[in-house]
Amino acid sequence: MKNCYLGIDVGSVSTNIVLMDENNEIIDKIYTKTQGKPIDAIQRGLKEIKSNIEEEIKVKGVGTTGSGRHLASMIVGGDVVKNEITAHGVAALNFVDGVKTIIEIGGQDSKIILLRDNIISDFAMNTVCAAGTGSFLDRQAARLGIEIENFGEMALQSQNPVRIAGRCAVFAESDMIHKQQLGHNQEDIIKGLCDALVRNFLNNLAKGKEIVGPIVFQGGVAANVGIKKSFEEALGLEVFVPPHHEVMGAIGCCLLAKENVVKNPQTKFNGFEIINSGYNVKGIECQDCSNMCEVLEIVQDGRIMARWGDKCGKWNNALKNESEKLA
Repeated sequence: MKNCYLGIDVGSVSTNIVLMDENNEIIDKIYTKTQGKPIDAIQRGLKEIKSNIEEEIKVKGVGTTGSGRHLASMIVGGDVVKNEITAHGVAALNFVDGVKTIIEIGGQDSKIILLRDNIISDFAMNTVCAAGTGSFLDRQAARLGIEIENFGEMALQSQNPVRIAGRCAVFAESDMIHKQQLGHNQEDIIKGLCDALVRNFLNNLAKGKEIVGPIVFQGGVAANVGIKKSFEEALGLEVFVPPHHEVMGAIGCCLLAKENVVKNPQTKFNGFEIINSGYNVKGIECQDCSNMCEVLEIVQDGRIMARWGDKCGKWNNALKNESEKLA
């Protein structure tokens, strides 16, 4: 029987699940769309992981991260719940010893993390401006009529890249259309879009920050060789892309879960059987005080499993008391 660790990263666009062994080798990884249904995405991902495993395994620890990390932990029985900054930092340190800068760009957000002496010293996140995210490139690729998978390679073919306003996604799109009307080559426009995204990232998230190497580029957009080259040109430094760049948050969770086992050897993992359970999320607006807390209630197969969101803890404590009486 092989000992393993599960890492789950639930974001607004995608849910990533990684199964890692004791030697930090990735046994399996799953990327699935969240589509506004994080519980379905978690169950779907775990079902795929289970079907792909050909040997008997024992899950010794589970870690969760992402915007849906608390929900994911409730569903699967998480041992470690960490924010994305910590998860990505731990994963990058496992890939490049002494990494000092992490660039992470996903579908809907982006972030920069600075590490000094293997400790996170500073970070910044963009969750508002679309011009610094992968969705911006997806939209422009669709408008240009090319596959996003070919976007980066076409950018590398550019001989005379055009400058495109990248401060705002709306302005960038109108500027790109203007450049098309002027008759610029498609590959030059694509390279201009890559440069614009990088410029937006560096002018907003990295403003005033000291960016030094080694630099690790993570997230789904790291697969785009055009963006990687634009970062290297802008920074004058080599940028490393990890082999599993698109699931680094989940890998970080695996490593954190493995570390946690030393202190807490008994896992809370609910088992792969949860893929067959029916879950519902119910919102309750508590009106007992001026806080007006929105309490979220997780119901599994008709039984209340967890509550959170109440500032005073009244609803959560009531559930704990009920559970203790039943026990």
